[in-house]
Amino acid sequence: MQKRDFLRTLGGVTLGAFFAPGQLARYARLSDAALAEDEPFWAQIRAGFRLTPEYINLENGYFCLQPTEVLEAFISRVREINLQASRYMRTRQGDDKLAVRTRLAQMAGCSPEELIITRNTTESLDTVIAGFDWKAGDEAVMAEQDYGAMLDMFKLQARRYGIVNRVVSLPNDPRTDDELVQLYANAITPRTRLLMVSHLVNITGQVLPVQKIAAMAHARGVAVMVDGAHAFAQLDFRIPDLGVDYYGASLHKWLATPLGAGILYVKRDKIAGLWPIYGDSGPADDDIRKLNHTGTHPVHTDLAINHAIDFHQAIGSARKEARLRYLQQYWVSKVRGMPKIILNTPTDPARSCAIANVGVRGIAPGELMDILMKKYRIWTVAIDGAGVHGVRVTPHLFTSTAELDAFVKALGELAA
Repeated sequence: MQKRDFLRTLGGVTLGAFFAPGQLARYARLSDAALAEDEPFWAQIRAGFRLTPEYINLENGYFCLQPTEVLEAFISRVREINLQASRYMRTRQGDDKLAVRTRLAQMAGCSPEELIITRNTTESLDTVIAGFDWKAGDEAVMAEQDYGAMLDMFKLQARRYGIVNRVVSLPNDPRTDDELVQLYANAITPRTRLLMVSHLVNITGQVLPVQKIAAMAHARGVAVMVDGAHAFAQLDFRIPDLGVDYYGASLHKWLATPLGAGILYVKRDKIAGLWPIYGDSGPADDDIRKLNHTGTHPVHTDLAINHAIDFHQAIGSARKEARLRYLQQYWVSKVRGMPKIILNTPTDPARSCAIANVGVRGIAPGELMDILMKKYRIWTVAIDGAGVHGVRVTPHLFTSTAELDAFVKALGELAA
């Protein structure tokens, strides 16, 4: 980003109140990597969130609290729509939601005709899985580390249509991209129709080489669906550059929107081949809106996405990714190699970003989670399955290095 763009975004309405002009000029001279380590800068960003003093929140991957300005804008939208009620819903709702969808498409790097707003990743990807015209004996490929809701949906299709699910297991610390590509390739047969892959594995934080996996699958005639729940607004990328057919993500995680917001991307030439879950005679077969029959929907959630995008873009995708990766590496580098500490996240910093998973030998994940909260007032979540045994740690932009120091100290005491 050019210096003038940096000054324009951070000096604008969204974050400008946090910084004096002289501060902005100094920050504009820093690279993304250097700014990622500038604690005074991020302390100003932290001030834009209302945080509980009761505990350190290191579990933002499930749902990240909204910046105060996004929360207040959301509440204002609720009041505004409640005031106008049916008149708003019948006259303005459609145009306003289209404007938000268009901004999300720009952020994703795709056409608005290839993207819809959903409630979450599960709804997005289950719409694709249920929309396939499955025949008995068709096959799908996935990993046991994928999100449970989608694995359950594939199991449902197996019961209903007789499809075969081929499940691979991802190594927690792969050596090369080719190792992962070959793992999926070995599971593909002439009957495989769909391959699901996580862009960023939710339980370990591992970033998978989606573009290479997609190219391999397409060469074998297999469509590719990506779970991007934790990648969208955490990593800096454009969906079409991945070369995939379907992409689902949640927005209440790393974009920090109100709960109940997600996206579904469907490559234009794949839209007509999907059956909608709900009947809607309006949109044509090749119109993605056929997959988005929501009925009477809490539109104020969708409208608040606009404000979350403003906050995200004011910081910048690349700058945000650099900070999140720095926070993860900050604490991981301090505990890696400690006796009894088990890290379930790749060693190579390029293979992860904000999320990591850590265990303490001799302490069950659920017990570790409870001890961290009850004794140290640190909130995490236990993961105990699919070859991963530990607590998931997900800092966000408001997380301070002092909080991570407290977490490192706690791990050290528990491992001693």
